[in-house]
Amino acid sequence: MTQHESGPLVECRNLTFGYDQRRILDDVSFTVPRGKVTALMGASGGGKTTVLRLIGGQIRPRSGELLFDGEAIPGLDRDGLYRMRRRMGMLFQFGALFTDLSVFDNVAFPLREHSGLPENLVRDVVLMKLNAVGLRGARDLMPSQVSGGMARRVALARAIALDPELVMYDEPFAGLDPISLGTAAQLIRRLNDTLGITSIVVSHDLEETFHIADQVIVLANGRIAAQGTPEEVRNSDNPLVHQFVNALSEGPVHFHYPGPSVNDDFSEGLQ
Repeated sequence: MTQHESGPLVECRNLTFGYDQRRILDDVSFTVPRGKVTALMGASGGGKTTVLRLIGGQIRPRSGELLFDGEAIPGLDRDGLYRMRRRMGMLFQFGALFTDLSVFDNVAFPLREHSGLPENLVRDVVLMKLNAVGLRGARDLMPSQVSGGMARRVALARAIALDPELVMYDEPFAGLDPISLGTAAQLIRRLNDTLGITSIVVSHDLEETFHIADQVIVLANGRIAAQGTPEEVRNSDNPLVHQFVNALSEGPVHFHYPGPSVNDDFSEGLQ
């Protein structure tokens, strides 16, 4: 086993990113171990989806290093970036299925675009992936004919169609009923272990995410507020993390957006 094969699959070193004067990530460092499920959590606007976009090469950091299997993502040219992305799968928020393609053709899309396989083998691979998510029988349905939970599973089958080393999930549990949510969570965990892949899950659902994650990273105010096993993060003495994991309305994260005091605003109106 080489150093790359035994080391972390993704490494973020002193990563900084922002828009104009607003910093989204500020000197963030963490690693994503191979074969594990890493959860990125935190309040909305904390930079979780930004991390996924940086790993996918959609945006570039202002400073710092971002490595995938030991190779710097920001330094890749167009061909190198496409080569790297073929080793990644992405489950977009709410699935993002092609509405004018059938379930079968949605899953077949990346295979037809990138694999060069003949159509008979594409068919076999698609049916295997759909079977893995329990939807082989739904192959001929259109996205409008499946439920939200089923659509998310079709999207997952598409995300693993090319047998990626890394699968990134952006809010995979959003909008799902409790049964579909539990099914999706266990599916992520089972596919991760069965296929030997690495998973990064962005989620706000504490219980299900903590149940399937090996590592939890809590982002807040552009930095890492806590990092460790689910149990270590749950027991963190950081006030912000305590507020987040216990769903408290009062704490470092305020309900009101910063602005003038109520008295100042209303006194101006009376003048």
